[in-house]
This record gives sequence, C-alpha cells and structure tokens, in this order.
Amino acid sequence: MLSDTSETLKQLFKDRNKRSHNAFKKAQNILPGGSTREIIFHQPYPLYIRKGKGCWIQDIDGHRILDFLNNYTSLILGHAHPKIVEAVKSQIINGTSFSAPTEHEQILGTAINERIPSIESIRFTNSGSEATSLSILAAKAFTGNKKIAKFEGAHHGTNENTMVSTNPSLKDAGPKEKPNSVPDGPHIQPNILENTVILPFNNQRTCEKLLYQNREELAAIIVEPVLGSAGIIPPKEGFMQFLGEITEKNNILLIFDEVVTGFRISRGGAQEKYRVKPDLTALGKNIGAGFPLGAFGGRKDIMAQFEPTRENRIHHSGSLNANPVSLKAGLTLLEELTNENYRKLSEQTSNVVRGLEKIFSEQRIDAKITQSGSLFVVHFTSEKVIDYRSAMREDTVRKFNFFLGMLLNGVMIAPRGLGCISTPMSNRDIDIFIQKVVESTIYLKER
Repeated sequence: MLSDTSETLKQLFKDRNKRSHNAFKKAQNILPGGSTREIIFHQPYPLYIRKGKGCWIQDIDGHRILDFLNNYTSLILGHAHPKIVEAVKSQIINGTSFSAPTEHEQILGTAINERIPSIESIRFTNSGSEATSLSILAAKAFTGNKKIAKFEGAHHGTNENTMVSTNPSLKDAGPKEKPNSVPDGPHIQPNILENTVILPFNNQRTCEKLLYQNREELAAIIVEPVLGSAGIIPPKEGFMQFLGEITEKNNILLIFDEVVTGFRISRGGAQEKYRVKPDLTALGKNIGAGFPLGAFGGRKDIMAQFEPTRENRIHHSGSLNANPVSLKAGLTLLEELTNENYRKLSEQTSNVVRGLEKIFSEQRIDAKITQSGSLFVVHFTSEKVIDYRSAMREDTVRKFNFFLGMLLNGVMIAPRGLGCISTPMSNRDIDIFIQKVVESTIYLKER
C-alpha cells in the first residue's frame, strides 16, 4: 500500500537527518510548531538549512540538495547571487534604516511602473500579506462598500479579510454554483464570512451570476491571475479579460494579487501576459530578491487616499517600510531580469514539464502538470486540473511520497508538488532533476 510506503519514507528521512531532528526538537520548546512559517512544515519534520549558493543548498546534516523550490518561488536569481550580495553590502555599510526616506524608494517605484504601467502610484510594505491587506482596505475606503469577492482555493496571505475558503474540504465547500464562505479557522469573525463572496475559478458563467447578485455591495474582486497555492492553475483563455470587463461595467475594483506571479511569469507579471489592467496590484516574494519587501499600487485616485496631508486619509506606516537594504536588492533584481532570462526560464520549465509527462506516461502513473512561466506543479490525478476542486481530488498520499522521495534523492520541491526554475540552473541541473524523478517513481506504485 502507498500508505506503508509513506511510513517507510518517513523512517528513512529520520535515519538520514538526525541533526535536523535535534534542531526541530529544540525549536519546539520556544516556537509553536517548531518554526515561524507554517508552510515549511512537513512530516516527519523539516530540514534545517545551513547555506545556499546558486541552485544548490546544504542542510545541517551535510546533504547537498538541488533546490527546485527557491524559498517558495521567491528566489528567481537563486541563492547568494553575487550582484545581490554586493548591492546589499553596499547599502549596509551606509546604514540599514532611517527615520526618513531614501532615493531608492522612488527609483524602485519608477522601475516597477515601467514594467507594470497599471501601477501609477505605489507604496512599499514588508510582505505580500501586508500588500494584499492594504489593497483591500484601499478598495473598501474608495468605494464605500464592505464586501469583497475572492476565489475558492486562493491564498492572499495572513489577512483576515481573505482567510476564507483558502483550503476548504470538499464536504464543506458547498455547491459549485454557489460556494460556501468557509472560515480558515476559529479566529475568523462571522461578519468577515458575510462580507466575502466566494467565486469558482475559471467558471465564467457562475462568476457572472454571483457578481451580478452582489454588484451593489462589492468593493473589489481580488484574484491571483494564476491560482497559486491551489496548484499553479492558469486561467482559461479570456477569463482574466472577462474579470476586467465585468468589474469595469459594474464599478467594482479589480485587485491582482501578483505576489507569486509578479516578475516571475513574465517581465511585467500576469497582467502583461494576459493583457488586463487591474485597478490595484499587490506584489511580494521576488520583488525583494530574498529580502523582506512587498508593495501595492495602482490608480492614482485610489492611492491618493494614503496622502499624509489629506484630512480623511488611510493611515499606513511601519518602521521598516521601504527598508533601503531590501529596496537596493529589489533594484538589482530588476536589472538582472532581462527578456533573455525570461526566455531561458520558460524554455527550461517546458523541458521539465515534458520530461515529467513522459516519465509518468511510461510508468503508467496518473498525473497532470500545470505550468505558468517558470512555475509548475505535479498533480496526481487523471482529471484535468482547472480549479481548486479538481486539484483537491488528486491522490494526496502519492503526492506526499513524491515529495519525500525526491527530498531523499537530493531534490527539494514543495509537499504540494510545486517546483520552479531559477536563473542559475543549467541544462545539466534539469537533467539531474529528471533523473531523480525517475528514481523516485518507485515510491508512487502500489506494492
């Protein structure tokens, strides 16, 4: 049975990673769950990493691992990129933060506007979660409406306004034609549920009906243009354009959560790829090149609500907002991300996807691969993956075995099957990855 294989893999992992186990036990004494990031936890316990360079990392047990996760997609240039390291050093010796702005703030804001013209005005945060939260706050204040719409299975950070139906069980999710607003935990207040409309991704007909019913009360729709945590699920042709048109027609603001897709799937993010101009955009992850940095921005009339001389303004401050070290890293990142880099990343990812499909076909293992730019996810299912519910119907035991089997074979992906390419990767690294997939298929078959 596959579940027996899971137990065998866990024991092999424990035998191989004893120093990580000791570190985890010590961490549990002071940190709930052993760390400050829930997403990095997996059974039986996470690896503890000592260092990284390029597309390789080393754990505290001394194992060298090919990193196909890149801090959950946020290191498109890989680890310790020489130009990022040099840029950060040059800022640190001049100071790490001040009670005043630096010129880096305006320079990076202008560079982002050049790549994403819909961001006419911008403010910086320390995370993508803050960026999505403030985008929603701005939309509610600007429109005077309290409701927002979000998509089933979409993750928009640690933000009570969107911690609804992020990962609902299919039993609780309700009918596809009118999904339930399912709280992500007991901390979500009833009024949040009442003011959140849940939409099914890639289902234009149902979305149109639900949006029409709530159009008078909706401040905004927030959407990941590529449904991220549900499994890098791209929109159907015309779906993003539909959202742009229906929001404009009904005076509903459109917020693109490009924390994952921004500067990842193309030079100008998902809105460049799908040719849709949202009213507001939230950014994070890659924007800081491995340092804490997020941003949100959009139409000038909406963002003017944050103007400090305005009487009825939205207050937004933070001691480390627009930290010059993070800004300098972000500026250097954008300089390095050329069109040639995006072409190479996309080509390599397509090679990975073709390799995966060939292996699973030859081994007669039901699997579907979703991809957008340099991001991909392996779904163990025979069903086409088009939304959260189709992704949820996959074989989760097989997915866990694939993740842990790959890690034991020296390759890091996410437990949910997520992988991504970084610029330091060579064709040889891609070949190593494919070979490790072949070696890991033994864990995917019934005994």
